Amino acid sequence: MALLLLSLGLGLVCAQDFNPRRIVQRNYDISKVSGTWYSISMAADNRKRIEEDGDLRIFIEGIQVVEDGGLKLSFHFMLHAECTDVAVVCGKTGKSGEYTINYLGENSLRILEADYQRYVILHMRNFRNGTATQVLALYGRFPELKSSFLDRFHKACRSHGLGPEKIIPFSNHGRRPSRPSGA
Repeated sequence: MALLLLSLGLGLVCAQDFNPRRIVQRNYDISKVSGTWYSISMAADNRKRIEEDGDLRIFIEGIQVVEDGGLKLSFHFMLHAECTDVAVVCGKTGKSGEYTINYLGENSLRILEADYQRYVILHMRNFRNGTATQVLALYGRFPELKSSFLDRFHKACRSHGLGPEKIIPFSNHGRRPSRPSGA
């Protein structure tokens, strides 16, 4: 029994090994993006929008492909100190891994890269009230990812002009923030 538990634990650790050959950066198989995801980290040129109580600070729950090839994002965020569940559908564009979404303004959403079994990096541009905000998000299939995956995210941020001061790592294992006791 102990050997079984040891091999299961080692299997989970090895399952997170970084393998550059599994990274997809174009011609996405969107069906492989479907499923449960955890928020690992976010970055934005306007960091206030992803800080605590920021309107773009979201905690992903899942991504599903819808019938027309679009994506349904299920997530939650804090609104007036209450956790609010949201589901939005992203419309498919003519390009692989690119979508449009009407959420807090007009948005474009693009998959930058993915290892379907481990992580995905999304790039969003939000246009609201004449202002553009760029956001990158790292989502993992596991509540925590090894540093090699975080390094990939930091590299993607740098390539989009977002330095380390614009990056916020998520706590709570990528899930809904805990509610205050008595709530």
